[in-house]
Amino acid sequence: MVELPITFVERAGLNLADLTDEQKTAALTVLQALLSDEAYQTVSDIMAGDAYLSEYSSSTDADVLGQYHIAFFGDPSDTSAWEVQFGGHHLGINATLDGSTDAITFAPTHLGVQPADFTDDSGTEVQPFEGIYTDAFAFFDSLTAEQQATLTSGDVSMCAPGDTCDFETGAGLTGADLTDEQKQLLLELIANWAGMADERTTADALAKIEAPLDETVIAWSGETVYDMTTGDGINFSISGPNVYIAFQAQQGSAGADVSGVTTSGWGHVHTIYRDPSNDYADSVEQQAATGLAGGPGGGAPGA
Repeated sequence: MVELPITFVERAGLNLADLTDEQKTAALTVLQALLSDEAYQTVSDIMAGDAYLSEYSSSTDADVLGQYHIAFFGDPSDTSAWEVQFGGHHLGINATLDGSTDAITFAPTHLGVQPADFTDDSGTEVQPFEGIYTDAFAFFDSLTAEQQATLTSGDVSMCAPGDTCDFETGAGLTGADLTDEQKQLLLELIANWAGMADERTTADALAKIEAPLDETVIAWSGETVYDMTTGDGINFSISGPNVYIAFQAQQGSAGADVSGVTTSGWGHVHTIYRDPSNDYADSVEQQAATGLAGGPGGGAPGA
C-alpha cells in the first residue's frame, strides 16, 4: 500500500523525522547502498520535491510531505530473503533481497513526482522525472505514424491502490510489433523502475522481462510531444508476463499550488511498478487492503 499517500495509510517502521542526524544519515546510507547512482538521484529529487511543496504550498498535507519511513522485514542476511521498505508521500520502495539466490526485486515500487520542475533553495533546477520523460518520448518518437496510432488507440490501465489487480493488458501496441531498436528503447524506459539496483541485477531483471516481450502490451494517452509548458501530461501502461508499469498524470494539484510552478498534469504524476510473477519476491498473496499497510507479514499489500 506504499502507493497511497502517507495521509491515507500509515507507514511501517521508523519515521526519519524522529531520528537523530546521525541515524538519519545511516538510514539514507542504506538506501544509497541499495540503489544505483541514477536511481538514488531520482529518489533524492522526488524527496526534494516533497520538501519544496512542504515549504511553499498551501496544501493541508504539507506537514507530512517531508516525512519518510524506513522498515526492515525479516533479519538482514546474505543467505536468506528479507526486505527494505522506504517511503513517503510520493515514494514507496519495496526491495526484497534474497541472499540464497543473490537477487533483488523492487516490485512493487511507487515513484511519484510533484512538482516535476522546480528550483531548490540553492538555485538549482530540479526535474525528478527528466530521465523517465526523456526515455518515454525516445520510445514514442521512434515509432512510425502507424505504430503511434495503434499505441494511442489502446487501453491505458491502472492497478488501483488498495485493490487487487488482474494486470490486464487490454489493447495497444505489442512487443511483437516493434523493431529490435524500439524494443531496446522500451527496455530502457522499463529500467527506470525494474533497473534501480546494480548493473548485474538490472541485467537479470531486464532479461526476464525481455524474454516474453512480444506478449507485452503498451498503451499511451495524452500529449505526443515532450513539452511541459502545454497540455495535461501523459499516461501510459506497460503490461506483460513479468512487468506491469502504470504512469498516470494527476489532473489536479491536490491543494499543492505554488505560484509559477506546475503542480498538476505534467507536474503531478503517480506511477506503480509491479512484477505479476514475483511481487514481494512471491512472499505474499495479493489481496484487497482492509487496514493499515506494511510489507510481508505486516498487513495486506493490496494494489
